[in-house]
Amino acid sequence: MTGAEDSAPAIRVLVVEDDPVAADAHVQYVDRVPGFRTVGKAHSGAEARRVLDRTEVDLLLLDLYLPDGHGLQLARSLRAAGHHADVIAVTSARDLTIVREGVSLGVVQYVLKPFTFATLRDRLVRYAEFRGAAGEADSQAEVDRALATLRSPGPVALPKGLSAPTLERVTQTLRAASPEGLTATAAAAAAGLSRITARRYLEHLVTSGRAARSPQYGQVGRPELHYRWLSG
Repeated sequence: MTGAEDSAPAIRVLVVEDDPVAADAHVQYVDRVPGFRTVGKAHSGAEARRVLDRTEVDLLLLDLYLPDGHGLQLARSLRAAGHHADVIAVTSARDLTIVREGVSLGVVQYVLKPFTFATLRDRLVRYAEFRGAAGEADSQAEVDRALATLRSPGPVALPKGLSAPTLERVTQTLRAASPEGLTATAAAAAAGLSRITARRYLEHLVTSGRAARSPQYGQVGRPELHYRWLSG
C-alpha cells in the first residue's frame, strides 16, 4: 500500500443488523478491508438514527428486515432528515421491486445472504473506487466506466466443491427449521443430500456468518452439533 493510500481517510461504516452475532460478523468483515472502518453498529432503525445523530457516517451496511420497520423506510427517513450516507443493503430479500425502490434512496449495492467475506470485500472495494472517482468526465465511456465499478463482472466463486443451487437448498432447509436448529443428518434428509455434503454446506454457512453451530446433549450424554439460521 502506498503512502497516499495510507493517508487517505477511511470510509466510515455503520453496521445496521438486528441479529447480534451477524452484526459482529459484519463488523469483522468490514474492518478487514483496507480503507474501511466501522464507527458503530445498531440493531434497529431507532438505534441507527441515534448513532447517525452523533457520528459521521459515510456508508450504511443495512439489513432490510429490522425489528422496528423495513430498512428502506429507515433509508427514506434518513434522506428526509438530511443524512446523505450511501447504503449497501445486506438482505435475504430478492424482490426486484424493492431493489428498484432502493436505488432512489441511495442504495448503491445489494449483498444477498448468505454471503462470504470475499463477496462483501468485492462490493466494498468497488464502492471505494466509485466514491474515489473525481474530476470531469471526458466522454460517455468514462461515465460508463465510473458507474461500472459498482457492478461485479460475475458472482464471486464459492469454495471449491460447493455449488450455488445446493447452497440455496441447504439455506432454505435451515431457514425453515425450528429456532433450535437441526443436525447435519436432519438437514441432509430434508434437502435430499448425503450427511457429509449437508455438513459441508452448513459449515460454509457458519463460516460466512449466516448460521450458528452449537453442541446439544442427547439422552446418552454425547453432544451433537445443531445448526441454526441467523435471522435477517
